[in-house]
Amino acid sequence: MCIVYSSNPHTHSASVSLQSPFVCLDGLSEEDVRWVMARSVCAKSAFELWGHGRTCAELQTSLSSYPSENMGPFMHKGSTYKINVYTFNKTLLFADRIKKIDALEFLPFEGSVSLKSPEHIFCLLEDYGTDPNNIPEHPDYMYFGRWIADGQRELIRSHSVKNRHFIGNTSMDAGLSFIMANHAKVHENHLVFDPFVGTGSLLVACSHFGAYVCGTDIDYNTIHGKGRSSRKNHMWRGPDENIRANLRQYGTERMYVDVMVSDASKSVWRKAALFDAIITDPPYGIRESTRRTGSHKDITKPLDSHVPVSQAYHLSDIFTDLLNFSAEHLVIGGRLVYWLPVYRPEYCDEVVPLHPCLRLISNCEQTLSSHTSRRLITMEKIKDPEELDSLAHLSDPRFSPYQGHNAFRQKYFSGLNKKSKRKGTEVTVRG
Repeated sequence: MCIVYSSNPHTHSASVSLQSPFVCLDGLSEEDVRWVMARSVCAKSAFELWGHGRTCAELQTSLSSYPSENMGPFMHKGSTYKINVYTFNKTLLFADRIKKIDALEFLPFEGSVSLKSPEHIFCLLEDYGTDPNNIPEHPDYMYFGRWIADGQRELIRSHSVKNRHFIGNTSMDAGLSFIMANHAKVHENHLVFDPFVGTGSLLVACSHFGAYVCGTDIDYNTIHGKGRSSRKNHMWRGPDENIRANLRQYGTERMYVDVMVSDASKSVWRKAALFDAIITDPPYGIRESTRRTGSHKDITKPLDSHVPVSQAYHLSDIFTDLLNFSAEHLVIGGRLVYWLPVYRPEYCDEVVPLHPCLRLISNCEQTLSSHTSRRLITMEKIKDPEELDSLAHLSDPRFSPYQGHNAFRQKYFSGLNKKSKRKGTEVTVRG
């Protein structure tokens, strides 16, 4: 995605479709844009929009109406510049790019060209649609503007799970981890908590932005970096495979508070607003089991092993506990960001759990298959909990609908089995 923004009231942003890789914004300052790009892993680059149009003639007319006093500071004598041509869904020959640059000679450039280290970079952006099997000869739309900043997409490569020291079966993708940190508005010196921390992918992303990080997980082996390795051709985890080592790998070990073995359904924290953000990916019962400590039978004698007796932890209970915990332990204005798995044929907004102390900020979908997806839910704490707030879900008429999450695992594998039977194959899935 590229951002083209207009800081000038005389330049009206073009309308774009939801499928377009370009987003046009009005009313932003250059400082605003640079701040956004310093955090974004979704946006590739940002440009100040000088002109746009469906044809070369429309583009020239639009550029001619752009105030010359706004162009002047970037085109005066003694300045250096270069022009790039970026195309979406089409590759142009070098000669064709040169022709397009030459066609912009009507612009009042007075400086000299510098391809290696220009003071100012200008870009012609061409959109050739989204169908790779039907690429038009001419672009559907064109934009011209001044380059402002690139996004942080390099973080996706540098923090790739493939190259990470300590990983597990459910380690969160680097790009998604940074997106979640941005949704939570994680900043320097924040304290961030993950109650289902796993191998700490979300802690890695938050520590990159200067937050102190901590977490808990019910899995003793994961927290202590023991047991079988998730890497190909590796039988057991090494002596220094742990979450702290992951942060050390990226130079943020100083932001590591600690992690501990703990059951998310039985809070060990004192009642206080402790965290600026709670960011997590609860288990869905697909690659990791949903369980909590305890038994249906009374246990009176202590256990000798560090592996506790466990029982099923239904998804509806996981989300109820998570929202209640967040209402209790987030600061006012702090954010909860988590993934909610859904069965797409039955999804409606009413299945998203709510809480009197938390305001829903955003609900984004990531498609997993034809019949399942997960929603990235962002909520913000707006008030401290009162006596009955933790039971509010019981009187919520939407409580019954979101109890349907408890059957997500069954519906997930049911969909896989139906798909395999249509293909004439037989599969056996072990949960």
